[in-house]
Amino acid sequence: MSTKQQTLKAPISFSGKGLHTGVRVTMTIKPAAEDHGIVFRRIDLEGAPTVPALCEYVVDTSRGTTVEKDGVRVATIEHVMSALWTLGVDNAEIDIDAAETPIMDGSAKEYAERIVETGLTDQDSERRYYHVTEKMVYTIPEKGVAIIIYPDDEFSVSLHVDYNSKIIGNQYATFVPGDNYAGKIAPCRTFVFLHELEPLMKMNLIKGGDLDNAIVVVENPVSDEQLEHLKQVFDKQDIRITGGYLNNLELRFNNELARHKLLDLLGDFALLGMRIKGRVWATRPGHFANTQFMQQLKQTIRREGEKPRYKYDCRKPPLYDINAIRRMLPHRPPFLLVDRIFYIDDTTVAGIKNVTMNEPFFVGHFPEEPVMPGVLIVEAMAQCCGMLVLRSIPDPEHYSTYFMKIDGVKFKRKVVPGDTLHFEVQLLEPIRRGVAVVEGKAFVGETLACEATMMAQIVKNKE
Repeated sequence: MSTKQQTLKAPISFSGKGLHTGVRVTMTIKPAAEDHGIVFRRIDLEGAPTVPALCEYVVDTSRGTTVEKDGVRVATIEHVMSALWTLGVDNAEIDIDAAETPIMDGSAKEYAERIVETGLTDQDSERRYYHVTEKMVYTIPEKGVAIIIYPDDEFSVSLHVDYNSKIIGNQYATFVPGDNYAGKIAPCRTFVFLHELEPLMKMNLIKGGDLDNAIVVVENPVSDEQLEHLKQVFDKQDIRITGGYLNNLELRFNNELARHKLLDLLGDFALLGMRIKGRVWATRPGHFANTQFMQQLKQTIRREGEKPRYKYDCRKPPLYDINAIRRMLPHRPPFLLVDRIFYIDDTTVAGIKNVTMNEPFFVGHFPEEPVMPGVLIVEAMAQCCGMLVLRSIPDPEHYSTYFMKIDGVKFKRKVVPGDTLHFEVQLLEPIRRGVAVVEGKAFVGETLACEATMMAQIVKNKE
């Protein structure tokens, strides 16, 4: 799979009925810009409001995954999300004219086929990955549900289902890098037990369900009276029960039900909003457990994002000492606020500032309780940004970087004499026309002291 973000080469459209609403719906998946993510757009509503396909917007997991923002919902998104995410689509805008995606044949088969047929195009930005660094566990013991993720260099899933069913039995399914998702997972249809039908109908669900878009598992003998009732429910006179399935349905795979649970899990994992490098083991997963695990994982990512990614070792020589920094930047004491650069690549820079009582700003800020001004912490991060972007220029001494914009500035800890500020600044997108957009963080130890998103312009100095 490409390391670059990808989107569709052209729009693709689908029409059908919603599984639970029974409403006819048309859905068009369109290419979208990098870093857009996958976003639904309700074109049937005034203003065409949008709903991002992210786990924080999940509001309902009753036999499907529903997202909602500002009172606008899109339901049963897991199949289309599974196909998009697993086949490599990072960015897409999905126009939909109803509150639920079309169920098609109960699988992601048509979605996958059309995505593969249309093809993808690489975009400029790199994909975002979360590298799992330690084992994480989510369980619902009373239901026998468990989802575990382990560190690994690639994403893979092993899944087990056991519903104490003599028809289904124990089933296993796997997905590993290089697997043929479109042929192996996407064709697997949703399923329901016969005894679940009446409760689901009473819950005002499965209005669009029929024997063409769902596998109905029959565990117990069915009386003639029940059979007549089923004929009315499905509006079919030719209804038979053979081999434990309604209408002698032919399974596409011996473990089709486990593979469908895998399909669903992949669709719910897409709601993380980034790709994962880790090995997953899941037992009896469902939409509630899947999305809860994604929210747990997202909280972990946020917490880890508030810790330094790069470790400073004072015993190692810096990549840029103060003299090298002076040659790169136009700043001079007392306004040169970076002492060392100890890590740098094409997109990220890390440096330090040793804060001493001798700093001139402590004279007035504040004499009795010295605190480093927050604006200078931001300025120091901006100087690290300057080191990062000027490094790509053959003659950096002839250029300077200037602030254009600062967003999302947060101060979370006082910086006082004796602290060592640890800066990490990362490009959020490729530099275009001399403009760089970066995310900066400043730490004291492993504690986040300040963060901000900054925009700077590279300008050639006047002769």
